[in-house]
Amino acid sequence: MFNRTLLPALGTACLLLTGCGSSTTPTADPGTALRAKLPAKLRTAGLLKVGTNLNYAPVDFKASDGTAAGLDIDLAQALADYLGLRVQFVDQPFDQLLPAVQSHQLDLAMSAVIDTRQRQNGVDDSGARANPGVDFVDYFLTGTAILVKAGNPLSITSLDHLCTHTVAMQRGTVQAEIAARQGDVCHKYGKSLTVDLFDTDDQALTEVASGKAVADLNDYPVAAWNTRPDHGGDRFQVTGSMLQTSPYGITLNKSDGALRDVLAKALDQLIRNGTYDRILTKWNARDGAVPASEINGGF
Repeated sequence: MFNRTLLPALGTACLLLTGCGSSTTPTADPGTALRAKLPAKLRTAGLLKVGTNLNYAPVDFKASDGTAAGLDIDLAQALADYLGLRVQFVDQPFDQLLPAVQSHQLDLAMSAVIDTRQRQNGVDDSGARANPGVDFVDYFLTGTAILVKAGNPLSITSLDHLCTHTVAMQRGTVQAEIAARQGDVCHKYGKSLTVDLFDTDDQALTEVASGKAVADLNDYPVAAWNTRPDHGGDRFQVTGSMLQTSPYGITLNKSDGALRDVLAKALDQLIRNGTYDRILTKWNARDGAVPASEINGGF
């Protein structure tokens, strides 16, 4: 067994002997090492411009004082802090985020953007090229939930039950694509499905609350948030099974491979040091935790 009583004596002896040195060398801060790998322009500016749509609590929204808040906001801030950067959040409509990243108006977007092959490749439902596409660093797993009026007066439990009715959701989202595909299914059975699209999810929820729409489709963390007693939970309920599990991805221009790779490594460091878990715990979202980052892992 190692004799701990010898430690002080060994330390004293080391001081008396010429050439006695430490057996270990200082370890470089991993955040500093990663910062050195950032694009020179970004290091010089010291500012990370992050696009978000502040209307999707608890992922990204405006706090009572008007400041940006939410899971994505905290995680983006943590990544920027780790890399020694300031962060600027740019609030804009969700369907403008990807074009803004593609045109380099933003360094990246973090706004509950679901990583899909279509978005990676910039193609539409028919497979035709629609835009340059984007890259993703995946950081959270989610799924689509059906949110209906409290009490579920029409007993809706599946997408097929939406046929002959009107649904409401935010435009530009994966949920809007799901609803469009479901419209085709309804049509095959001689039924219709009306899809009303809005700039914000709050507007879609208002349609459901008023009875103008029978359901809203949104990400599970958001659906769960809107059923909490302290967030109008008496108005809505989640029904049926969670649909189409998919990852949220930090959204980047395809030419920004260096920034993409640095962010993936920085995210892994935040997962290892506990920062990631603390942020998810704060927003009651640990069920969506991932063990490590993944680049373009959507399908």
